[in-house]
Amino acid sequence: ENTVVVFAGDNGLALGQHGLLGKQNLYDHSIRVPLIVAGPGIQQNQRSAAAVYLFDIFPTLCDLAGITKPTTLDGTSFAPALRGETFAGRPHTYHAYRDFQRAIRSSTHKLIRYTVKGQTTRQLFDLSKDPLEMTNLIDDPKQAKRIRALEADLKTWQKAVDDPLT
Repeated sequence: ENTVVVFAGDNGLALGQHGLLGKQNLYDHSIRVPLIVAGPGIQQNQRSAAAVYLFDIFPTLCDLAGITKPTTLDGTSFAPALRGETFAGRPHTYHAYRDFQRAIRSSTHKLIRYTVKGQTTRQLFDLSKDPLEMTNLIDDPKQAKRIRALEADLKTWQKAVDDPLT
């Protein structure tokens, strides 16, 4: 009656997708993880597409327990989603792998930028139509405005976190 159970993975894993093995990329198969929460006041058998980070779990548990979250936390509570209330989630999530890959993911699109041997490559995927990230739309002129907006948001985040690849 008073216990919240959280099941979460800490990382995804490429098992041959995109010709890769391991965690060395920013495709969804390697960065999306399972997150299941159950307990009192939490809607059963519900799914949410709201984007959250794993570091959002602690403030969520504080919220569910009626405890004020520490002011030093960067995370945001997603308890409203668990209660079945309207919850939009994060408008974007940002991802980094080592010193050569960065990505920004919205609810529908993901832009990946990576640099190898001084050459930068960009990829854009429409996740609503291409969840396996197989069709790169970066050269589609209809996507130019979206690409500029995602690039600008990514650069803003990089500056905010003092990313050396800004």
